[in-house]
Amino acid sequence: MIGMSCTQFGIHDPEKMMDTVSKDFELWEIFSEAENDIVKFSSRFNEIKGSYNMAYSIHAPIGDINIASFNERVRETSVKEMFRAMEHANRMGIETITIHPGLYSMVIREAKDRSVKYSKESLKKIDRGAAEYGVVVAVENMPSFAVMMGQTPEELLELIDGTDLMICFDIGHANTRGMIDECIGAFSGRIANIHIHDNIGDKDEHMTIGDGNIDFDRVLSKLKGYKGNYIIESRTMESAVTSKKRLEEIMRRGGL
Repeated sequence: MIGMSCTQFGIHDPEKMMDTVSKDFELWEIFSEAENDIVKFSSRFNEIKGSYNMAYSIHAPIGDINIASFNERVRETSVKEMFRAMEHANRMGIETITIHPGLYSMVIREAKDRSVKYSKESLKKIDRGAAEYGVVVAVENMPSFAVMMGQTPEELLELIDGTDLMICFDIGHANTRGMIDECIGAFSGRIANIHIHDNIGDKDEHMTIGDGNIDFDRVLSKLKGYKGNYIIESRTMESAVTSKKRLEEIMRRGGL
């Protein structure tokens, strides 16, 4: 199923966003930030969800969150926020949650190994939470940006080693590292969600599909065995609708 997500929706009432998204999509990945924070919205969501013919997934909050923080209180609070997201996803009847693997220290660049240690410890706790709440947690590969962890398939797989956590494969992020094919090969069989958007390859632009340099015909042909959702991560609703039309055409051409 093709869905969409947009960080900018966070400034709007989530019920209004359900009205907007449902006009063009059957799946909305709720970015749990600001007004769309599912902790605040879950009760109302359960009252009205029957009025919409939509499926849902969740992107856990990322603002002020770092599960790999050197600061123990920040790290523990970040993990607690992931647990709150899982708890409320369970209440909402939503199965899949995408999370970020953490950030390296912006101050002490030489201590990346410590960030890796903290992220792995946090992810093991989150893995236990996923089993407790009966949700699927997918850890996302990150774009080329100095402080972001899990940019390469090797880095991400190291972080989730020893857990049952799944992967959210972000095609646009992988393109900023020039590692789309490597990610597909390494993540095979463990992908629970896919984020799809375009860029030129040098930064995470979240462009409309077809406006960047990603060869989506070739990429999707390599993902033929994947049967899950494609979430268009867009900057605007208009971009998402255009991306959906182009993605559907690519899928038709490829027999997907």
